Amino acid sequence: MNALLITATDTEAGKTVLTTALAAYWQKHYPQRSWGIMKPIQSGIGDREWYENLFTLEQSPEEITPLYFQAPLAPPIAAARENRRVDLAIVWQALSKLRSQRDFVLVEALGGLGSPVTEELTVADLAAEWRLPTVLVVPVRLGAIASAVANVALARQSRVHLKGIVLNCVQPRSDAEIADLTPPELIQSLTNVPVLGCLPYVDNPTDLEKLAQIASDLDLERLV
Repeated sequence: MNALLITATDTEAGKTVLTTALAAYWQKHYPQRSWGIMKPIQSGIGDREWYENLFTLEQSPEEITPLYFQAPLAPPIAAARENRRVDLAIVWQALSKLRSQRDFVLVEALGGLGSPVTEELTVADLAAEWRLPTVLVVPVRLGAIASAVANVALARQSRVHLKGIVLNCVQPRSDAEIADLTPPELIQSLTNVPVLGCLPYVDNPTDLEKLAQIASDLDLERLV
């Protein structure tokens, strides 16, 4: 499979940080190979614009984000406001085309694994139906262990191919705080999913050199 879906336990968990770090790593260490980024559905200004400004992708806005809605709401709600529907056929065709043209494609999901894509489907349903290998981002904060367990259970119920968990510091954290809030061994024991590493807090998320170095500290062999 030449695609990886980056999802999370919730919004603002660190999907964009991980996607950017993996893209920076790929760009630095595999310059001879082609890659792409996709945010399949976006509501409001956000990730598409971020990737356009940060990378030279040689992708049109529609190739990065096939479905774009104005209101920063869940897709079925944002679509209804515009008297539109969430047409997943458009997304699937764009993703299939991009995957046929690139060696590797990073796909950043919207929201969390349980976030609604349509009135009937969640991100987990889409990951399973499209057979996308998936990594789950878990933010380092109180309640993270329970969120990780619940999201892994959802992934299993939906038959998502979950390749691993990446912890992410959404604010500065000491090693002791990371160990207390998101102990990797306990999360692995409870979920039976490998923890591939922890992203430290990044005060300059546009520093691609730093992000590439951070990505290199992850267990990337499980992701590609």
